[in-house]
Amino acid sequence: MEPSVTAFFRFVLLVFTSITAVSLSAAPVSDYQPVAARQVIQKAFPSVTTVVPREGNRAIQELYAGEELKGYAYQSLDFVQTPAYSGKPLNIVVVLDIDGSIVNTRVIEHHEPILLVGIPESKLHEFTDQYVGLAADQRVTVGGKSSEHKVAVDGLSGATVTVMVVNEVIMKSAHRVGAELGLVESLSDARPPRATIQAENFQDKSWQTLLGEGSVRRLKLTRGQADDAFKGTAAEGIKTTPQKQRGKPLIDLYTAYLDVPTIGRNLLGESQFQWLNSELKEGEHAIAVMASGEYSFKGSGYVRGGIFDRIQIRQFGDTFNFRDLDFYRLSDVYAEGMPEFSEMAIFIIRQQYNFDPGTEWTLELTVKRQTGPLDSEFQVFPLTYQLPEQYYTRPEPVLSEEEMLADQPMWVQVWYQREFQIVVLGIGIGVLLFILFFQDWLVKKPKMMRWIRHAFLTYTLIFIGWYAMGQLSIVNVLTFVNSLISGFSWNTFLIDPVIFILWAVVAGIILLWGRAVYCGWLCPFGALQELLNEIARKFKVPQYTVPFPVHERLWAIKYIILLVLFGVSLDSMATAERLAEVEPFKTAITLKFDRSWPFVTYAVLLLVVNLFTRKVFCRYLCPLGAALALPTKLRVFDWLKRRKECGNPCRLCDHECEVQAIHPDGHINYMECHYCLDCQMTYFDDHKCPPLIVKRRGKRRGHNAPGHPEEIPVVQVT
Repeated sequence: MEPSVTAFFRFVLLVFTSITAVSLSAAPVSDYQPVAARQVIQKAFPSVTTVVPREGNRAIQELYAGEELKGYAYQSLDFVQTPAYSGKPLNIVVVLDIDGSIVNTRVIEHHEPILLVGIPESKLHEFTDQYVGLAADQRVTVGGKSSEHKVAVDGLSGATVTVMVVNEVIMKSAHRVGAELGLVESLSDARPPRATIQAENFQDKSWQTLLGEGSVRRLKLTRGQADDAFKGTAAEGIKTTPQKQRGKPLIDLYTAYLDVPTIGRNLLGESQFQWLNSELKEGEHAIAVMASGEYSFKGSGYVRGGIFDRIQIRQFGDTFNFRDLDFYRLSDVYAEGMPEFSEMAIFIIRQQYNFDPGTEWTLELTVKRQTGPLDSEFQVFPLTYQLPEQYYTRPEPVLSEEEMLADQPMWVQVWYQREFQIVVLGIGIGVLLFILFFQDWLVKKPKMMRWIRHAFLTYTLIFIGWYAMGQLSIVNVLTFVNSLISGFSWNTFLIDPVIFILWAVVAGIILLWGRAVYCGWLCPFGALQELLNEIARKFKVPQYTVPFPVHERLWAIKYIILLVLFGVSLDSMATAERLAEVEPFKTAITLKFDRSWPFVTYAVLLLVVNLFTRKVFCRYLCPLGAALALPTKLRVFDWLKRRKECGNPCRLCDHECEVQAIHPDGHINYMECHYCLDCQMTYFDDHKCPPLIVKRRGKRRGHNAPGHPEEIPVVQVT
């Protein structure tokens, strides 16, 4: 039998090698991005003749048909870098029309394992086609039903997490770009409740203290920095500063929010602060602007009745200028340690601007250079101001449940959507822990124990595997190791709750029981193999046992495969994911055999062999099993009981172990055990376990010995 077994395994390895070659040659390669982007644009607008990078943001392409602007295109990676299931972001080309609607969109680069070697690319393109016609500010969810508040798009079976990330990337980037182009309202338009100033508390503080805590903010602009800002414009070279004077300040600008007593009273003094408060009407705010240097923030061209054209305020994307009626001369300042300024002013922010003192705002300084009699170039230099938190309070916003969920990170949204799966998985894990902790009691009832085991394996296959897509893979291990090397992020692993929970449970199980429990109870493909083998036995299909010397050497194959995959992953994770097709998990569990024939043939072949010899793949080829076996030596307890007679003279459990994890000397190899508990059912059965049978018969002989007058003594006849 040994030569035929060896020939069989050579055949299996040959088939795997062929399938790997097919997967490597057939696996989609990311499109060359510029070419792919042009194809997406051409499909959206066939009449487009010119693509021009937008001035101010070259990541956005303006699309022209002759002189007519047709729309805009961009690549999502320039705006959103949400990690997908692989831990790497997707890149999607999105085309918008001039009304802010999506005209076309397509994924042009991804590293998702299920899409690289599983679901065809055409399925992904069918999914993204659903976004055509949607507005850039539309709320879109994957699955569920559409309502007046949202649009639901159909998901993609087997790649739920991936398409949820695709949805977030498309809509978040479309909203961001659409808002920048002025096609839709900015996300910042959803303003928080307005902050309220704490006017009661006052503390005496010096200029340096106010500056250090951020109550006063500074912008120091040198002449050289201003020259550099005009490079590449028509003003380059005009009024250029000599090299020795490039570090000389053009303007040293400061600003402060004056409504807060600790800031306003320290800067203005008590009487001037009280006067300012009397001038301010409800909803109005005051800021101080102070500067020294050769450049004036007021400007020499300012006249009464005019506008201060060199400074403006920006908040929530809105800008507003100051007129002469908003200006008060600031002549006296009182803060200790305050430097001398050549210009000082108080500006009033009027109530029509709906200014929020607790939200960041920017004082923008405009520097102008004349390039001709009527032409000039402008550059804006921002001075950002954020009022320290101790000076204001803000009520919590009242959000609907949908709005609260939309504001959550991607992984939180996924966990909410898969709540049913999480609950049922938790119940299943609880049942499994009960079985494991009370195994000594359950194995004494073999018939009940077998029913429990078969029922749990059915739950593992149907619910964890085919329904919840909870099949762990060596790809998960490689992704985890690579994330430790390249930069770990919890979001990468939390994005699939079922997989995350299973890995958390497996980590704990390995410390207590070793690899055995996952491979024997929680692996969907392992459950499929075992249930099929049980059915085969019911139909009297002959079973073949691999000779132990051959069996022991075949163990090494899965460790070799693991080492190869790990080595390849260090160079190319995408290649390692394709080579990980040695696992038939995607074919048999995730895609339910809906796949091209080489993969289905390989998976079916393994299952057919399993009808004659239980769990061939798990024992000899599974790299995930090898990865879980390595830390098994760290387990804390040996829960499986053995007797001194096990192995010598008794070898009943050795012959009964279907995965041949018991050595001829009687000890259990936990690195190969699948924790089926068959050996424990024999261990406690005094009608099956030879040492117990001898002990039981000995008791009977003792009961019939002399000393029991009511019974006939045994007499030896010579």
